[in-house]
Amino acid sequence: MMFQQPDLLPDPNQRVSVLFLLFEMYRSQPVVKNPFAPLFVHVLSDNPNKNPVMEISKQEKVFLYQLVTSPALTRELLKKTPRQVLSAEIPSTVSIDVNGLEMSLKERQKDLPQVSRSGISPVIPDPDLDGNGSVNLQAAHQVIEALICNAPKPQLEQPFQPPLVSLAPPLHKPEHGEVVWMNPLEKNYSIEWDEMMCSENSLEVEVRQLMAKAFKGALSLPQQQQLLVALEKDSKLVYHVGLTPSKLPDLVENNPLVAIEVLLKMMQSTQITEYFSVLVNMEMSLHSMEVVNRLTTAVDLPREFIHFYISNCISKCETIKDKYMQSRLVRLVCVFLQSLIRNKSINIQDIAIEVKAFCIEFSNIREAASLFRLLRSVESNDGSDGMTAKAGGSNNTSPTGSKP
Repeated sequence: MMFQQPDLLPDPNQRVSVLFLLFEMYRSQPVVKNPFAPLFVHVLSDNPNKNPVMEISKQEKVFLYQLVTSPALTRELLKKTPRQVLSAEIPSTVSIDVNGLEMSLKERQKDLPQVSRSGISPVIPDPDLDGNGSVNLQAAHQVIEALICNAPKPQLEQPFQPPLVSLAPPLHKPEHGEVVWMNPLEKNYSIEWDEMMCSENSLEVEVRQLMAKAFKGALSLPQQQQLLVALEKDSKLVYHVGLTPSKLPDLVENNPLVAIEVLLKMMQSTQITEYFSVLVNMEMSLHSMEVVNRLTTAVDLPREFIHFYISNCISKCETIKDKYMQSRLVRLVCVFLQSLIRNKSINIQDIAIEVKAFCIEFSNIREAASLFRLLRSVESNDGSDGMTAKAGGSNNTSPTGSKP
């Protein structure tokens, strides 16, 4: 700040010391990262329009230029006093070129806002000198002391910036048929208030309470009927009952009938694949099989969903260690697969190999042998009527109807 004001720092010896100190503080970093680099470029510039007030001697410019461009000479320059620097003879062939440094600074300043780059210093020189045309040193010292010791530091460091002015956008002209905001001119008007606004729907509250109970335990038959009737009246109510994919396993295990109806009403939802994914990966049980079986008979589920669920059931039977539980699960899976085959919910060719291997592995279980014979019967017949006759039994067999 003092260097930029000729009347505050008129002594050349002081200017040489100031230049060296500004460079020395950041000597370990590249010159372009020195916060005083713009001052160095300004001082070294020979453009009179760009540098109208900073008139320094040729010796000072060469001294600063050597500091900036030749770090190896810094030790030699340290051995000289400011008087020796100012009295040195400068050859006429010495040229000062700071275009490279100036371009580097411009590249770094591109990241700054235009308002910040347009700021000016908060301190300006006093054009009124004493009668002899020289600087009043006593007054300069008082100003320097007041600026450094008394003035708030942020005000000296932050330049004056022009205000950011933007034009007010024009009013938007409404198109034909567009609703226009109307300002009533008459003062005699009343506000109409909807008393039902922001009030909770009593039916929705009851359904939420029932669903909260359904996640934790089995509902009674009247409660199930009340919940299913409410969902039937309002098809969109299913999206506001608090069901999420993470809560679906609890609903399936505690209330499978409610889970079936809820999933059927959410078939058009964009999140239905997430619910399918949770249903496929949940723990295999009688209720989960019942839900999958009822869904396959009611809607067309994705083939990959059904096949993945069957593979998980078979894998569960093969990995369980408890022989009693294994035998029970195998019978459940066999009855479940027979129901899918008889209801034509799956394509036999897609699962034949995997299911046959499963039946052979557990051939000592009666239901597995029956499933194997059913597969052979279906494969040996071209028509579905023959398949049913040879398979025997009711077409509506489901896991819930079995007694494993």
